[in-house]
Amino acid sequence: MNGIGFLKILMATAAISLGMSSGVAAQSAYPTRLVTIVAAFPPGGTVDLLARTLGQKLGEEWSQKVIVENRPGGSGIVGSQAVAQAAPDGYTLMVIPITHVTNASLHSKLPFDPIADFTPIILLASSPLVLVANRSLPFNSVRDVIAAAKANPGKLNCGSGGNGTSQHLACELFKNVAQVNLQHVPYKGNAAAMTDVIGGHIEMLFDQMATAVPHIKEEKVKAIALTSLARSPAMPDIPTVAEAGFPGFEATAWFGVVGPPKMPKELVERIRAAFAKALAMPDVKDRLAAQGLVLIGSSPDEFGTYIKSELGKWGDVIRKAGIKVE
Repeated sequence: MNGIGFLKILMATAAISLGMSSGVAAQSAYPTRLVTIVAAFPPGGTVDLLARTLGQKLGEEWSQKVIVENRPGGSGIVGSQAVAQAAPDGYTLMVIPITHVTNASLHSKLPFDPIADFTPIILLASSPLVLVANRSLPFNSVRDVIAAAKANPGKLNCGSGGNGTSQHLACELFKNVAQVNLQHVPYKGNAAAMTDVIGGHIEMLFDQMATAVPHIKEEKVKAIALTSLARSPAMPDIPTVAEAGFPGFEATAWFGVVGPPKMPKELVERIRAAFAKALAMPDVKDRLAAQGLVLIGSSPDEFGTYIKSELGKWGDVIRKAGIKVE
């Protein structure tokens, strides 16, 4: 081989290596443009709070703009469908609550599969719910609520952020164990339900602590009981439903991040690490923990397993309670 032929081979090899390096560099450059976090519920709820709090930190970490897009409707179905159909490039993410799995049992048919059509990234946090009531009402404990409900069957209203939400399931579970007849009133988001509790249009609501605590502290509503097995360090004076004579009563909300299906594992891990770093920041920890959120920060595989277990657990509760979407 002469010198010119050898030089051509070297140049060709260099070109191939440069192309491969450019591909790797392009892949490792994520994100290079705006990232959207979908919140499939209205502003003011826990999903929106987490998306905005963590989205701001991700934007700072990545030096890219991260926006939260509220796409409410169908207890999360509208937003979920959009994410399921998005490109698996990491530029469309979504914060999901428990409705991601309960919708599968509430609807005979969904426009997506809650397992196959999403990539689990990280389980962010969980939270007990707190039963709150209008301050003008005469009951101040779980036993008082039960007595009032039995004296007025079907006349006390229990609001929720929508059919199949964690608030709705907590209400149904409470009705079953306490053997009382409460009227479930679904709203388009828990913020609207809380507004009507404060205004006296409905009597009570099982709400996430993250959104209920400010109203409790401002004495706009009265706190009756928590749905966790143990009291919350954030509000240690609030007793649990279990303490009122219903051992084992537990109904907690949870929140995680998913993306479109078939996202590359390296990209998923990069996004998971960014969310985990944001969760560990002192100001984020203080803000979220003070509102009753227990921060978790799982691996993608752990979150995927958890989603499947919750799908089975709440599917059984929904079927036994005969809950259906109206």
